[in-house]
Amino acid sequence: MSEFQFKLSDEQRRLAADVRAVVQNEFKPRSQTFMDGAFPWPNIRRLAEMGILGMAVPRAYGGMELGVFDTALVLEEIAKGCYVTAMAVLGEVGTQTRIIATYAPEAVKQRLLPGVARGEHLLSICMTEPHAGTDVAAYKTNVELRGSSLVLNGEKSLVSRAEEASAFVVFARVNGQEGRDGIGCVLVDKHAPGLVHANRSHSMGGEFLHTIRFENCELPTENLLLGSGSLKKLLSAFNTQRCLNPAISLGLAEGAFAEALSYAQNRTAFGRRIGEFQGLRWKLADMWREIEAARGLLYRACAGANPFPDPLLAATAKIFCNEMSVRVTSEAIQVFGGYGFTDEYPVSRMYRAARYGSLGGGTSETLRDLIGKRLMAEEDIDGIFDLAES
Repeated sequence: MSEFQFKLSDEQRRLAADVRAVVQNEFKPRSQTFMDGAFPWPNIRRLAEMGILGMAVPRAYGGMELGVFDTALVLEEIAKGCYVTAMAVLGEVGTQTRIIATYAPEAVKQRLLPGVARGEHLLSICMTEPHAGTDVAAYKTNVELRGSSLVLNGEKSLVSRAEEASAFVVFARVNGQEGRDGIGCVLVDKHAPGLVHANRSHSMGGEFLHTIRFENCELPTENLLLGSGSLKKLLSAFNTQRCLNPAISLGLAEGAFAEALSYAQNRTAFGRRIGEFQGLRWKLADMWREIEAARGLLYRACAGANPFPDPLLAATAKIFCNEMSVRVTSEAIQVFGGYGFTDEYPVSRMYRAARYGSLGGGTSETLRDLIGKRLMAEEDIDGIFDLAES
């Protein structure tokens, strides 16, 4: 049997408590104001003052240099009060920042990372294409080395924070090399000639998602973060997203549960608090049970990150947290009855936001297939539950 023990350190508890206080007192009361697509700049600036935006930035560049676990704890707290802010912060503490911090040339690190830590530079990641999401090998966006510069052509869709971003981390094939082995990564500054904002769509969660085109977009050679043959490194870094995305799902479920529990304790019907009816008590018990199960899976995946999480544990946690969040936020609406269907109460917003989890960072179908393939390749059936530690 594999062993797993974890306990939050005093520093982690203080970090979570500090963020919780700011989120509940400042962010939550104004969370509805960002549902029309407005970017939560006041919240981002407040978190920058606390150093939160530098969690993925090494100390040498002015950051906190915290691991995946600490970052997940913070995103969990933010999501309890404001999903739009949690998603904005995810861009600063997630894959794109960690790719730059781990793989970028020194000149790029010095140019961008201090500003990320101070909240002056926002980063966006560009992966999905109109014809290909999970199918990375089918990406058409291509960067060519032409003399002393790079030239990027292609189109990316479902891009977050495109209007606010200072720079974009773009997955692209290099010099037209086909297949998965041809994939690398480039950095595109927001003022690069040939960067075109094509259109945007408003999402269920409140954000705008954008389509961006690169039309003979010329870049300096130092902006090639990783050349061809780097997909494994890129996906290892991207695996971080499969712990941070579900941290937001977990926070949404916890926030919705807290709202439902408070309502059940204070709303009366037939002369009794509605939480005193067995049907409601059992509903609350099931919501609590699912949240606690999800928390255990996610914390285990985060605790083992070194520096990136184990793919099997991350995939397992992500599927469970994403799908649990939809169930729990839906049940929270049920506790509120008809009022839960209105925007007067936050549970309806949490339900809409929860639906994103199983779409971003790898769909549940893709991750189930990843888990299944790894299980089918395992020869030591008796030691199957030690698989994630191998």
